[in-house]
Amino acid sequence: MTTAATATTGPQGTVTGPRSTTARRLLALGRAEATLLLRNRTALFTALLLPLLLLLTLRSTLAQQAEGNPGLDVDSLLVHGSVGMMLGFVVYYNLTAAYVARRGELVLKRLRTGEARDIEIMLGTAVPSLALGLLMAAVIGTVGSVGLHLTVPVNPLLMLVGLVLVLATMIALAALSSAFTRTVESAGITTLPVMLIIQLGSGLFIPLEVMPAQVADVCRLLPTTPAFQLIRVGWFGTDGSAAATGFAGSWGTAGPHLVTGAIWLGLTVWGAVRYFRWEPRR
Repeated sequence: MTTAATATTGPQGTVTGPRSTTARRLLALGRAEATLLLRNRTALFTALLLPLLLLLTLRSTLAQQAEGNPGLDVDSLLVHGSVGMMLGFVVYYNLTAAYVARRGELVLKRLRTGEARDIEIMLGTAVPSLALGLLMAAVIGTVGSVGLHLTVPVNPLLMLVGLVLVLATMIALAALSSAFTRTVESAGITTLPVMLIIQLGSGLFIPLEVMPAQVADVCRLLPTTPAFQLIRVGWFGTDGSAAATGFAGSWGTAGPHLVTGAIWLGLTVWGAVRYFRWEPRR
């Protein structure tokens, strides 16, 4: 039995390697970035242990809020909030630090001289953070749902749309934040506003339905809130503003969140393209 050769014959009989494709380039960049992530203990602590430490306080916080709101579904909010905060730390914060570090090492500048396009470099750097975030979110969501006996998702398709919107927005926000972050050490300061928005303004740590009406209305217009609310609607059939609905009704509830989320995604992508820096300031 013979195996297919991966090499091809070039001009004048020279042997070249496998054809370079977008998938191959993304895989190569993602593998290199994953190696660097595993070697960075500080980044691993921030990505893995810090979110878990914060999650320990989430249930007690929700339990206190439920005392004044008897109808609050603590279990579903706990799982939804845990998944959201995990994605915030692992994807947004970790990726911001990665962009800043690679820029300072001139890695991004050198990569632009090769075959990889700008979008491939951005996504390739994000691959490990995305993979780790999705893995941890899946574990938390599955274990939490089974352990707390939550219902199956009402609209899995809507959950998927919300998840894609969350990840795309966080990648763009990370790229935008990196433009205003000079060093990896200062990333904890420059990312703080967005992290507060993710935790406190997106209904993860404090559900929107327990907030004053005017505050909740403002929070619904924040960059990451619509995407997280889409996940919640797709999972439980409600965003807390009305009674739970089925598959068909969930689309009506999700409509405003889809529009707002799409607008914010466009704005963050524009900001990332406009302000992202490929090399350190001189």
